[in-house]
Amino acid sequence: MQVQVKAWGNSQGIRIPKEVLQEAAVSVDDVLDVKVSKGMIMLVKPFRHRTLEERAEEYGGQLHLDGEFDWGEPVGREIWE
Repeated sequence: MQVQVKAWGNSQGIRIPKEVLQEAAVSVDDVLDVKVSKGMIMLVKPFRHRTLEERAEEYGGQLHLDGEFDWGEPVGREIWE
């Protein structure tokens, strides 16, 4: 695939097709790091830890943190009292 660099105000820009952004899991207003190496321009989505709320969404928003949790029988040299 090829794209063309165009004037955009006092800067230059390219348009990235929707399908490419979807494949890279990039959405409108996402922040990307720009890296340049050996004549290549790379746009990289920075790693970001998810919040507790974002992680809870995987479980229907319910974490059920109260009470005890059964981890099963001891394995190895663990001491349970």
